[in-house]
Amino acid sequence: MVGAPQTEEVPEFFALSSAQKFHQIVSGQQRGLSASLLRAGLRCAAVPYACGVYLRNRRFDTKPTAVEKVGVPVISVGNLTLGGTGKTPFVEYLARWFRSQGVRVVLLSRGYGAEAGARNDEALELEQRLPDVPHVQMRNRVAGARLAIEEYNAELIILDDGFQHRRLARNLDIVLLDATVPFGYGHLFPRGLLREPISSLRRADVVVLSRRSLVDEAERHRIRERVAPWINQAIWLEVEHAPIALRDVRGEESAPSMLAGQRVAAFAGIGNPAAFQATLAALGTKVVGFREFPDHHSYGDEDVQRLSAWAYGLDVSSVVCTHKDLVKVKTDELGPLPLWALQVGVRVTVGEELLRARLRALLPAVLPSAGD
Repeated sequence: MVGAPQTEEVPEFFALSSAQKFHQIVSGQQRGLSASLLRAGLRCAAVPYACGVYLRNRRFDTKPTAVEKVGVPVISVGNLTLGGTGKTPFVEYLARWFRSQGVRVVLLSRGYGAEAGARNDEALELEQRLPDVPHVQMRNRVAGARLAIEEYNAELIILDDGFQHRRLARNLDIVLLDATVPFGYGHLFPRGLLREPISSLRRADVVVLSRRSLVDEAERHRIRERVAPWINQAIWLEVEHAPIALRDVRGEESAPSMLAGQRVAAFAGIGNPAAFQATLAALGTKVVGFREFPDHHSYGDEDVQRLSAWAYGLDVSSVVCTHKDLVKVKTDELGPLPLWALQVGVRVTVGEELLRARLRALLPAVLPSAGD
């Protein structure tokens, strides 16, 4: 699901990126006979995927020896769907809390989208946000966890994007649902965005409704009611993603309010670009043009040149992207225009004390004095 970036000059369906076309098809937004036939084909393609998911989950449900422990507490933060749910700011929230308790935390991820021998965009972003927290990227997460313990003396591991990776045992399973597309249009991939059925939430210890402020109270209630049969024992959290700073590639920061009333160009290569656009709109920013790239897009010199020429022709004061994009673009300006990344943090608005009680329960395993 990759393709050319969207431009405001060519809004027609067939000028959109492959990712955008896919979303329009599976969401039902695209109508007509051809779209209906495509959805039927995708529904058929989802059958073998569903069988694979079922068999894999059944293996781990019925064979406890398939799950491996590594000797330190592991917290998994993951998704039920494909695409962005705001995991990175939530991982940062957890890591900062444990660091404030004196725990040596190591982040562990597969490194999806990274070039050979390099770190992916999420790792680069977290390294800037959490310079005192090592990040291990390894396809074999069990081996990565052992490396984290041996090389970095990890006392606690946060497994990023780990809900579907069941081989590594975890002490706390946290799943994020994006309030704007919580159930992946109601179908398993590739007919929809679900990685596995909603019933899989029964494995979760904590379910987090992210970006809650982008939907109204009635919709939040509807989402919670939909998952209620599967999360009887799980904590329910709701979090808001709020801008905390504008940051350039040198690390200089300004207040996000600087964007209020400003004419800007913006671009993003993330799982949920619509959420980024909504955040900019909430700041009162006048987004004159927006370009969308595939998630984990690796920006080359040609991309930077094209973005510079595009933005320069829009009569804007600056260009804004996400922090995840900035760490790959690696420049503080596009042509004569300054480039800023909008850095976002999370605020837990529902269930924070319940979450912290679960986190504190892990401390005696890593800090013996915490149990005294």
